[in-house]
Amino acid sequence: MGSPALVALAGFALVACGSATSPAADVTPDLPPIDGVFDYQLGATADELSDGTRIDVVARDSTAAPLEGAYNVCYVNGFQTQPGADWSEHPSALLRDASGDPVRDPDWPDEIVLDPSTASAREAILEMVGPAIEGCADDGFDAIEIDNLDTWTRFDSISREGAVALASAYVTAAHDLGLAIAQKNAAEAASTAHDDLGFDFAVVEECGTYSECAAYTDVYGPHVLQIEYPDSLAEASLSFADVCADPDRSPLTILRDRDLVGQEDAAYVFEAC
Repeated sequence: MGSPALVALAGFALVACGSATSPAADVTPDLPPIDGVFDYQLGATADELSDGTRIDVVARDSTAAPLEGAYNVCYVNGFQTQPGADWSEHPSALLRDASGDPVRDPDWPDEIVLDPSTASAREAILEMVGPAIEGCADDGFDAIEIDNLDTWTRFDSISREGAVALASAYVTAAHDLGLAIAQKNAAEAASTAHDDLGFDFAVVEECGTYSECAAYTDVYGPHVLQIEYPDSLAEASLSFADVCADPDRSPLTILRDRDLVGQEDAAYVFEAC
């Protein structure tokens, strides 16, 4: 028999080639705590807040180390490419425009959108993303967050069924490796993600800004990690205090600077409800 990680990834690819929409096997991974101190550190990392307060829940990129003693969420971009990643051996996995050129996310032009519409494309995607998920488990993370689940809502040529099949495969892979898995944004998909696919909790950006927090908390209860950003709050004529007063917000709600810079940077922002 192969290693547990390799067995998990083999099953992961098998599920992704079909159109499964049922939850993974009966698995109960640990969920993040619903109180304490949460920080979102996809950019610079720190082991404590600037005032020395211990961090209880933290999300970090898959290339970073987890924080000892905290609940650690590992960021994985599951539906777009990571900047600088080489996908030249997997051309069928990339979404292409009418001219055949790869489609880039207009908000993140260094990321190419993936197209999981076919079984062969999903298999190619898993060959690239699977090792990142396995690495999160090997490094000691407790959970993963899979970003850009909503690409099928933003790009009409992506099959919803294909995106759901790929998401289901990510759930299976995470659970087989002992990891919880978080839905990232995509309020319109929350019920499907939780009830049909088996996502365990949510990591959401700007739900307070856009008055959509209930879409997550109604489904996941208090197991939602919520991040707001000053620029979008200002555009919506809202304060962070307004967000904190929202009865639908998550217990762990923070305000961070958009670029998630380090504490020594003048642009650094951190507040918590």
